[in-house]
Amino acid sequence: MPQLEASVAIDFHCEAYKDAYSRINAIVIEGEQEATDNYQKLAELLPDDAAQLLSLAKMENRHRKGFEACGRNLGVIPDMEFARDFFAQLHGNFQQAAAAGKVVTCLLIQSLIIECFAIAAYNIYIPVADDFARKITEGVVKDEYSHLNFGEEWLKANFADAKAELEEANQQNLPLVWQMLNQVEVDARILGMEKEALVEDFMIQYGEALENIGFTTREIMRMSAMGLAAA
Repeated sequence: MPQLEASVAIDFHCEAYKDAYSRINAIVIEGEQEATDNYQKLAELLPDDAAQLLSLAKMENRHRKGFEACGRNLGVIPDMEFARDFFAQLHGNFQQAAAAGKVVTCLLIQSLIIECFAIAAYNIYIPVADDFARKITEGVVKDEYSHLNFGEEWLKANFADAKAELEEANQQNLPLVWQMLNQVEVDARILGMEKEALVEDFMIQYGEALENIGFTTREIMRMSAMGLAAA
């Protein structure tokens, strides 16, 4: 595993690493805060599932605190302004969907796109992380699979009614993932994370989620291509 070998050579305390880490660390902190807020909003939209969704929100808030500790451990101040800009479009799309009562779109953004994005990033980061951050991230990634599972199960149970909106929401939001990855490609590489590996892991997670919900392989390929074409 080249990434695992690369971690031996990484200087976690050099200025270049800490500079890149200030943005990547801010992104994961902000991502967990977005998730906390989004699950709280989903609890309002899905009162029958409110207890489970509020439990997920609390879990995301614990993750945020864990990643804040990772930054402190390296003496890095996270660039939260950069991170808020990074998530601005997905954040805005979620807010618009929530205001319109479009639960399916909200679930695609939070429970599929953001969770798959997080799982991919954490999977690629763990082999190249410092010891403290690795332990935190390994615990977080296990939780994220349960969050992904909530969205999958709800959308699977409502697939016939949700399918058209899922396809529309996919076309609107999937291209944002590539824009986001392009924004952090250089910083991620400094941390030992290659963009190609991030893209591959994301597409595997996202494709498996869509398959579990009920989409065919052909439909998943078309949805992925539509997202890429619009990027």
